[in-house]
Amino acid sequence: MRVHITLEEELVREVDRRVGPRRRSGFIVEAVRAALDERSRWELVQSALGSIPDQGHEWDENPASWVRGQRRAQPSRVG
Repeated sequence: MRVHITLEEELVREVDRRVGPRRRSGFIVEAVRAALDERSRWELVQSALGSIPDQGHEWDENPASWVRGQRRAQPSRVG
């Protein structure tokens, strides 16, 4: 689908300098995809906030010791 967009001259010059005028559209497609992926990931992070309670975990008193124990419990894990 073709879309008409307006960009500042300096922005277009920078895109052209980096990828060339014949690769503008492809670069913009990649940039929009990356921005949408980033927003989707951020929405997932925000939706997960608060899903784990602040206390009552096995690791509360000594997280480093708990992690070491988890690693040692599984010989296939590195560390």
